[in-house]
Amino acid sequence: MNTWVYRMTGGRVGGRWAYGAPVMLLTVTGRKTGQPRTTPLLYVRDGDDVVTVASKGGSAHHPKWLLNLEANPQCEVEIGREKWRMHARRATKEEKARYWPRLVEMYPDYDRYQARTARDIPVVILSPAGS
Repeated sequence: MNTWVYRMTGGRVGGRWAYGAPVMLLTVTGRKTGQPRTTPLLYVRDGDDVVTVASKGGSAHHPKWLLNLEANPQCEVEIGREKWRMHARRATKEEKARYWPRLVEMYPDYDRYQARTARDIPVVILSPAGS
């Protein structure tokens, strides 16, 4: 997905993925470079929070954006033309159990990804900075 096109169209192009799943842009700070890194990700909303999955398609390794967030949890989320400064954290086991059915309903392949890998695929909660 082209982040430039997403931004230029306010998410009208690139704002949906397979199964109609919504797409956001997550910008994190590179843990090695200190440079901003933007990744399109699927998400669900829970009030002011944005919830996403660090699936990397069921790979054996966590995605780099998650490693970057663990080094620096401050990030930016773009949904359409709106942007928010957020703070990231991994969901607890209980929170993951609560969110997982919603996430799989939105994007059924997540269950297949989890079955494909030995790692526990993290759910990440992005909350407004300062909350």
